This record gives sequence, C-alpha cells and structure tokens, in this order.
Amino acid sequence: MCTNPNCDNETDIGRRQLLTSTVALAAGGALLSGQSLAASDQDGSYSDPSEPALPPTDVEVGLSDTALVVTDPQVDFLSEDGVTWGVVGASVQEHNTVENIGRLFEAAKAQGMTVAISPHYYYPSDHGWTFGGPLEKLMHKIGMFDRKGPLTLDGFDGSGADFMPQYKEYILDGETIVASPHKVYGPENNDLSLQLRKHGVSKVILAGMSANLCLQAHLYELLEQGYQVAVVRDATAAAKLPEGDGYLAALINFRYVANGLWTTDEAVEKIQAAS
Repeated sequence: MCTNPNCDNETDIGRRQLLTSTVALAAGGALLSGQSLAASDQDGSYSDPSEPALPPTDVEVGLSDTALVVTDPQVDFLSEDGVTWGVVGASVQEHNTVENIGRLFEAAKAQGMTVAISPHYYYPSDHGWTFGGPLEKLMHKIGMFDRKGPLTLDGFDGSGADFMPQYKEYILDGETIVASPHKVYGPENNDLSLQLRKHGVSKVILAGMSANLCLQAHLYELLEQGYQVAVVRDATAAAKLPEGDGYLAALINFRYVANGLWTTDEAVEKIQAAS
C-alpha cells in the first residue's frame, strides 16, 4: 500500500509512461515484421509541387473577422508524457509543432485577435460506446484525453487531457474561447462554430493536432459552414504508422481544399500585419 501523499499522481504518471511505451512498441513491432514506417521528408515528399495544377487561393487576415483556432493543444498529443508520443513524437519534432503553435498564440494575443480552442475529452460514459473506428478504439483503449467527468476538474491538471503548460497563459486568460469538447474528429457536435459566429468570425487560421484527424475534420466542417480557412502546415503533425504517414495524407488534402496553406512564419507575418 502506498503511503506517499503523491501516490495517485505517481501511479497515473507510471500508467501513462507504460501506455506510451505500448503504443511505441506496437509501431516498432511492425518494423520488426518487415513493414516500414513512413520516413521523414528526406525525399522531399512534403514539398509542394513545382508546377501545381490547381489555381492559387489565399485568405486576407483581419482582426475583426479572423480567429486563430487550435485543435487539441493537449498533453496526450504534444508532450513526451502523452500516450501517443511513441507514434506522433517524430512528426511533432520534425515540424517544430509545439513551438510553432506557441508562436501563433503569442502573435494572435499580441494583436487582440479572437482565439479559440477545440479540445478533445472523453468521460467515463463515453467508454460505453458500442462501436467505433480504429483510432476511436485505440483512443479509448489507451485512455487518451480521459477526464473523470464533465462537471469536475478532479485529476485534470497535468493529465493527458490537460493543455500543454506553455500554452496555458494564452488559453486561461479569460478571453480565449474554449469550446465544448469534440468527441470523434470534427466540430459538428461542439459549439465552436456558434462561438466563432457570435464573435463575428468568418475566417479561420487553423492549427493543432492531429493533421489527418481532428485538424483535417475541422477544416472540412468549417469550409462547409462557410468559413474561409487557412491551415498552418508546420503547426500540426501526425502519427507515422505502417498504415501510412498521417501528415503526408493530410498535406495532400490541405493543398486540394484549404483557402490558404501557410508556414508559421507566414501566418505570424499576416497576423502582425492585420488591421
């Protein structure tokens, strides 16, 4: 029996480390069986085509009608302590995702731009779902984004569902919109769009995790809702699995449908120049 007053916290940390290792080993096992994970961009596969076939489009940023929207800026996706680090960590590091999201927060807040967060939480009742896709099943299995209930913050601070510590000064400032949680990938079932409309927003700068899952789903739904959406390509990342490189899959789709596709440097410059 543990007599340490921090026993519960230590047990939770140990559990999360074990789960992180389990996910990493699952990916590593595929390597040993002869399957290869998608490599980094050493072959230039992330580079834009030299002669694109599609016409160029862009988004004009204005402080009164544009918002920075960040999906899932949470420990389970972006921290070495998160349960998915074993499969997303390489991509997060490759794109400097954590730092780039922080730069977007800083620039938007300095300009007084509307900022919104669309988080991902699971409550105990959600684990009673009777069906789901492969990633849904995995998320439930490894306890990703778990909270103890919708009306309590017990155990939230520092958990995998919590926001990254370096973002909290921006998210918890009393002005940032923290939408109700999305439950699968897109914002169809949370209040993100309502909040944006109520703040006069018609244009979105979109960043966050994960590129081919929640961020891409938010992109599609916001486009369907009539927003102009620019994606910040290096302020996101994705898992690399035998099933494929999630970042590359998303990047191709971003080129097809996003109104703008920017680097963090470009996004920050546009935010700073907005009036």
